Amino acid sequence: MGGDHGPRVTLTACRQFLDSHPDARLLLVGQAAALGAFTHERASVVAATEVVAMDDPVEVALRRKKDSSMRVAIQQVKDGAAQAALSAGNTGALMAIARYLLKTVDGIDRPAIATQLPNATGGATTVLDLGANVDCTPEHLLQFAVMGSALVSALNDNQNPSVGLLNIGEEVIKGGETIKKAGELLRSAANSGDLNFYGNVEGNDIFKGTTEIVVCDGFVGNVALKASEGLASMIGGFLRAEFSRNVFAKIAAIIAYPVLSSFKNRVDHRRYNGAALLGLRGLVFKSHGSADELAFEQALNRAYDAARHQLLDRVQARIAHAAPLLKSAEALVQAPEAATLT
Repeated sequence: MGGDHGPRVTLTACRQFLDSHPDARLLLVGQAAALGAFTHERASVVAATEVVAMDDPVEVALRRKKDSSMRVAIQQVKDGAAQAALSAGNTGALMAIARYLLKTVDGIDRPAIATQLPNATGGATTVLDLGANVDCTPEHLLQFAVMGSALVSALNDNQNPSVGLLNIGEEVIKGGETIKKAGELLRSAANSGDLNFYGNVEGNDIFKGTTEIVVCDGFVGNVALKASEGLASMIGGFLRAEFSRNVFAKIAAIIAYPVLSSFKNRVDHRRYNGAALLGLRGLVFKSHGSADELAFEQALNRAYDAARHQLLDRVQARIAHAAPLLKSAEALVQAPEAATLT
């Protein structure tokens, strides 16, 4: 029911997804009048009488709309009726409801939003957090690194993905106190074998593919995400503008079109849609609110892959393995003069 377009887009994407995945089933949660026309042998409608609006405050979504499609969908995960939930709706409401219903995994204070951004190697860089946590402590950033490693390990079959800490420079002396302390924790994690920490990275390293994972606070991560989304739109606008100019510009645009078009498709943010809310006791994914059919289907693919590869179990196992480190990190930040890390 959520997003800028609602069932007009999501139902079309659901049908395309089901046609491509013969072993998958979908529970379509929402108002019966809007979903009743959709029929498929591997889809069922779960009725919900309310909808969380994109501008609803978190308090309204969490405490007043207790039969919203968003809440009922996440309840399906909690009850075991579904392995993952996906929404294109209000991000703050989704995070709040998911955290309230599912709770966080032991050792994790705050869930984080993680997604992939295309890089120059032909692959993608996983970045977190992308907006769930604007103010982060050093131990939060360590927790994000552990969760991001579990995500990449599960989905990319890479047991030791590299982690970079986003900073204004590569040197360990750069950055604010939070970043410096986070760097210390991440280096200790690398020494104990819990993480493959590369070191500090800069913004351009996200798109170079210097590391497979980049950790940052939600404010910085959200800015990076929105900037990347604007790149494909800029290229498309450039091509349209050049085709409308004089004959020489049109000829140049025609010659360059195959390369630019291929690059535009490569960085098309729709193909990377679907962000995981990591750290919860259940799988929840967030689609971009402006998603079209292609983008929402991609988000469905991500949720499906996460469930198929037991992402939740892998995240919990990695966090459990890193539990002594996470506890030591918390003690170090709270009382640095009295705590040590091995």
